[in-house]
Amino acid sequence: MIPPLPHASTADAQRPSHRWKVLAVGVAANAAFSAAAAGLPTTAVFMRSGYRLDNDQLGLALGLLGLGVALFELPWGLLTDRWGDRPVLLTGLGATAAALAWMSGFASPTANGVPALWLLALGLVLVGILGGSVNGASGRAVMAWFDEGERGLAMSIRQTAVPLGGGLGALLLPWLAAHAGFGAVFGALSVMCGLAAALAAVWLREPERVRAAPARIARTAQADSSATTASAREAASPLRDGRVWRAAVAIGIMCCPQFAVLTFATVFLHDFSHAGIGTLTMVMVAVQLGAMVARIASGRWTDRRGDRRGFLRRCAWLSCLLFAALGATAWGVEGAPAGPGAVLAAASLLAAAGICASAWHGVAYTELATLAGAPRAGTALGMANSCVYLGLFLTPLAIPHVVAASSWPATWVIAGLCMLAALPLLPKSMPKSMPGTLGTTGRAMPGTRGSTSPGTP
Repeated sequence: MIPPLPHASTADAQRPSHRWKVLAVGVAANAAFSAAAAGLPTTAVFMRSGYRLDNDQLGLALGLLGLGVALFELPWGLLTDRWGDRPVLLTGLGATAAALAWMSGFASPTANGVPALWLLALGLVLVGILGGSVNGASGRAVMAWFDEGERGLAMSIRQTAVPLGGGLGALLLPWLAAHAGFGAVFGALSVMCGLAAALAAVWLREPERVRAAPARIARTAQADSSATTASAREAASPLRDGRVWRAAVAIGIMCCPQFAVLTFATVFLHDFSHAGIGTLTMVMVAVQLGAMVARIASGRWTDRRGDRRGFLRRCAWLSCLLFAALGATAWGVEGAPAGPGAVLAAASLLAAAGICASAWHGVAYTELATLAGAPRAGTALGMANSCVYLGLFLTPLAIPHVVAASSWPATWVIAGLCMLAALPLLPKSMPKSMPGTLGTTGRAMPGTRGSTSPGTP
């Protein structure tokens, strides 16, 4: 386990204001990894030509990073609950930076030749395996430092790092790919991960109340038999909780439409609408920036009004309608898809659908972590992210086959139907007045105290 830095003061780390530094670390870590996970797909057109891939090979390459995350996200979450946030983040971010640096030097096309597809595949899987460490660790840290009335906003701000990193990637990576090659693309991503690791080394600490939670649970269980059941439930692994599994799978399914936009929106606009690089970049940046605003607004709204579960259901329905409208529009303009009006309509609906499909993340992760309890939040978030990144692997693999077998309009309609498929798995809304309703009553999560209490962070 990596020890605290010698100059770090325990008193400083327990100040109420320190939780905002922890949140900043979570944002930086997720943004750095998301610049790769969500930014690399924006270079799809250049990757296809630079590595001499067909659409099936391109879909495989874009999905492999997600496969790496899916395979090791849960182990990272379990390690986070056992070791703590700091050692997991430092190890993961440092190793990810090293893997990206290796790709820059040995898995990038040069004037002397194009690397084999297996080298690109190996590098992307490795980046996914190592970079997946940021998801559970940073989420667990935020849940530990913020109280129930602030967690929706805090987790939503943390989740804005995903579109923030994707937006930075959409602005920077296509330009680098076009003008400097993929060696510069992977090199820039390596620097981002290294800077995030440095920030984590300086600021990231666990509050004392989280480290003491297991001992407190054990003492409560021994002292009062009536508390034994509650303490055992709190200490039980989310891996044995059907509610957590259903919510995690629902989150994974709801992410598939978002991944359809992130991985193949540029290919759709390029191949179907014959749009130029300016249009591709503007649409992807609009999706990422809009998702940032939507996530913060949704977190703030649900903190004030409660009913995170109802919000998730409404977001799923709206996303389904937007993707259906996108499919209908694409079908309607197939005769002249490159006309200015057709391109504007397709690009606008694509951006709107992508934003709506990304707006709910912070709310969903807050609800999931609340179901699991703070001491086990790392495991629960690992479960969800395993499902999420399995979707990131399968979605770009499936899209070329769906397009070849039917059409682009059908692809977007199917993406919308995925949102409806998740509805039966989402936790059902409950009246706010019902005692014990998680995520709607404003009660604190088990094992944590409010960060606004005197003397607590």
